[in-house]
Amino acid sequence: MRATSARNISSNKKGLSPERGEELLRALKVRFEKNMNRHKGFEWVKVQARLEASAEKLWSLNEMERTGGEPDVVGHDKKTGEYIFYDCSAESPKGRRSVCYDREALESRKEHKPEDNAIDMTAAMGIELLTEEQYRELQKLGNFDTKTSSWVNTPSDIRKLGGALFCDRRYDTVFVYHNGAESYYAARAFRGSLRV
Repeated sequence: MRATSARNISSNKKGLSPERGEELLRALKVRFEKNMNRHKGFEWVKVQARLEASAEKLWSLNEMERTGGEPDVVGHDKKTGEYIFYDCSAESPKGRRSVCYDREALESRKEHKPEDNAIDMTAAMGIELLTEEQYRELQKLGNFDTKTSSWVNTPSDIRKLGGALFCDRRYDTVFVYHNGAESYYAARAFRGSLRV
């Protein structure tokens, strides 16, 4: 694994101080209770028990929170018992903007390189980049990215040809677009998912 910049991760060890852990759990609980439409019928007590049993997943959620993602529960896998979190910030997370798609794209730029890329950042955070399908699921829960856009997981055949996909919501419709993977914009970041 490559060395990651300070922008990517707040600590090299994947654990939080007890104080930060409690602070994060409080923030997640408030968001959970405020947005019950995202997880009807779910109980916070059960979600919290899963979180408290996995320090590494709690660390990843803290990274999502720290970079502006406002993670929240959007699903539950009955087979595994895992709760599924997505970044639910109204706009693409501020702490992850102006990044290109992946390491290959970053290295291909001769000048004006961005600080980082979406694929390496998700790996460093311990999360997964949303797929187009997951992005569309998220948009059923509210209006997201009405002024920004988010990179989404790109099929390998598109990526091999130099492209990458991103999505946004305009005119009450979810759009999927393409760009060169090396491109980056002040209004584009990425959204991630985490199973706990």
